Amino acid sequence: MLQSDETVAGPSPFQLKLGALNARQIFAGIFFLGLAVYLAGIVPTLEIAWVTGILLLTIYLFAFEIVEVDVAAISIMVLLGLSGLLAPLMGLDHALIHPEQLFDGFSSNAVMSIIAVMIIGAGLDKTGVMSQVASLILKVGGTTESRIVPIISSTVGLISSFMQNVGAAALFLPVVSRISARSGLSMSRLLMPMGFCAILGGTMTMVGSSPLILLNDLILTSNKSLPTDHAMETWSLFSVTPIGLAMIATGVTYFIVAGRFVLPPIATTSGGLNPTSTMQYFQDVYGLDYELFEVTVPSNSELVGKTLDDVETSDRIRVIASSAGNDVRIGPGGLSRDTGITAGTALGILASPSNLLAFVEKYKLELKTHIDEFAESLSASRSGIAEVVIRPGSSLIGKTARDVWMRKAYGIAMVALHRDGETLREGEGIRDIPLKTGDTLVVHTTWDALYRLSKNPDFVVITTEYPHEELRPQKVAWAAFSFVAALSLILFTHVTLSVALLTGAIGMVLTGVLKMEEAYRAVSWKTVFLLASLIPLGHAVHDSGTARWIAEQILLIVGHMPGWVIQASVALLATFFTLVMSNVGATVLLVPLAVNIAIGVGADPALYALTVALATSNSFLIPTHQVNALIMGPGGYRVPDFLRAGSIMTLLFLVVLLVMLNVFY
Repeated sequence: MLQSDETVAGPSPFQLKLGALNARQIFAGIFFLGLAVYLAGIVPTLEIAWVTGILLLTIYLFAFEIVEVDVAAISIMVLLGLSGLLAPLMGLDHALIHPEQLFDGFSSNAVMSIIAVMIIGAGLDKTGVMSQVASLILKVGGTTESRIVPIISSTVGLISSFMQNVGAAALFLPVVSRISARSGLSMSRLLMPMGFCAILGGTMTMVGSSPLILLNDLILTSNKSLPTDHAMETWSLFSVTPIGLAMIATGVTYFIVAGRFVLPPIATTSGGLNPTSTMQYFQDVYGLDYELFEVTVPSNSELVGKTLDDVETSDRIRVIASSAGNDVRIGPGGLSRDTGITAGTALGILASPSNLLAFVEKYKLELKTHIDEFAESLSASRSGIAEVVIRPGSSLIGKTARDVWMRKAYGIAMVALHRDGETLREGEGIRDIPLKTGDTLVVHTTWDALYRLSKNPDFVVITTEYPHEELRPQKVAWAAFSFVAALSLILFTHVTLSVALLTGAIGMVLTGVLKMEEAYRAVSWKTVFLLASLIPLGHAVHDSGTARWIAEQILLIVGHMPGWVIQASVALLATFFTLVMSNVGATVLLVPLAVNIAIGVGADPALYALTVALATSNSFLIPTHQVNALIMGPGGYRVPDFLRAGSIMTLLFLVVLLVMLNVFY
């Protein structure tokens, strides 16, 4: 059906990335290359020089987004694998990593645990628990911001302690939208506290975030090369709970006390689809004065013979339905930009009144006084305007609506695109703009198409108040049983974390909470490949002695200072790394380094490793974290909003982290 897409497909995303290198990326590349050459002259061995060079290449690829992060990680893994073949040319006697270790990441306890956590989270969502949570929050908190914010934030924080924080945030986006619609509170006042606490909640258990899931594996790897007296114990599920509780309490208190000063004062309410208030909502939020019209094309109109693509952008109108005889076209597979217009065709158009009148006059169309031909198919019970967000890891990132034939493929007619606090409307080239994580698309769609879209892993559907198929509330008991079974295995048995979590995940499938296809779709394979591909680099950094050498250099600078200063330096280093690269990558690279620093100063290496895994959640300054990218569009946030609210949160995080680590451990 979409073969025509292939004929207009341009260069691949990889080619576009390479072709779009800007001066900043080129300058940074030259700087990193020069740094690698300089370090090669001062490191003690040639093997460390090569590993250091690959380490700098990894940081460069991640920080400057030369390619997608998962592509970068896989490329580094392949490069390490090829080092065995290229060893003679590199002046080495052997590969930088043993061939048997190259794919350890794909069978690691951490990767399997993350897959299971994602499936369990999807199972809980499928039962409709989130809708019940929204109702409960409104019942308890009423419509007062000072009461609703702490309830939402603490609830998300607790949920994200047992699932990926971006998953918890994605689950709660529709919940917050519903609360906003019913309470009249601005999304901008609710989403940032929710997002920040989703990140903070990941510090409350050892399965709350990818770095903490990964930590015990990294500890066991480090133990293989440490003296017996320095061997570290792994951390149990609730080892970090006191820290996480303190973090969530800090985040909630911060927004209660300072929210009115640090949150943007955007007076909006969110997108429930009450027919009497929907257009007012989109007028208030996005400045869209659109209305629905029906026109008929007479035989003498110059519109006859044209396609939708010929007129929509230039005349600033959007055709959402057409009818010629008994052929009513609306929804997926119905309309596309190459749909032709014939004499007698009736068109359903969404546009501002002024643009519609100009369009009618220009082409001598017959404007109906009311919706006639499409009275049923475009009724409020069958279709309407909605908001969807491009989620992290979406396959649409970097593509345009025109590339994917969005109206034809998904049944959504985009009428506006909201990004970085700015709304672009029909006629401003919105279908030619490459999509980014967090972009909010204002679309007209049928409710059936929107319901199908809610299952699509490329989107997060913000609009919730529309007639759609019920989920599986009858499976709540089975979902709870599967979740409790997994938790019990973790707490009361010696079964490995991955086996315990997979028990809960497969329980969701066997009991019918999820279909197997839904379980597969619930997994962010981008995250899986990113994590699994970076683990070999961690092996190489540790086994080659690179981590030890870097630790020695840091100790030369801070080694004579008090222990808390050294630990704070490790936390600051982890915070910086997680702002410019993935938290998984930062953890893999810095845990071996922190272990060596701790041993060098006589501190507890397990504590320093934990410091790194927790500090990589300190990502509030800029919207590089997946959660922040996800809420940016729906909340109408801009980068300065994150800088204002995130700068204080970053400092609070570091202070609470260091105090709690030293008090409890």
